[in-house]
Amino acid sequence: MSEVFSYNAKLIILCLTLVIYILILIAFNKARKKYSGGKIGDVINLILITVVLLFVADYVRMVDRFISENIIFTIQTLFRTIALSFLAYGGVRIAGK
Repeated sequence: MSEVFSYNAKLIILCLTLVIYILILIAFNKARKKYSGGKIGDVINLILITVVLLFVADYVRMVDRFISENIIFTIQTLFRTIALSFLAYGGVRIAGK
């Protein structure tokens, strides 16, 4: 019983975060079309790529039945590190323009 509840709770949380990610992607995609080019366009692209990488990091959890917990944690950490490094590097590059 506890395992079923845990799986259902995890599924509900993943669905809610999916909705949040979709709303963020829609909003920034509309902004990208409006503010294409320049520093604002570059920042919007940075945010979009960062959100996609964080989305992948969060949804690696969906394969936890097939992959061990340690490998999932490693993949999540790797994608989050890539996302934040990409954001930091891109921010420094944009600030240097």
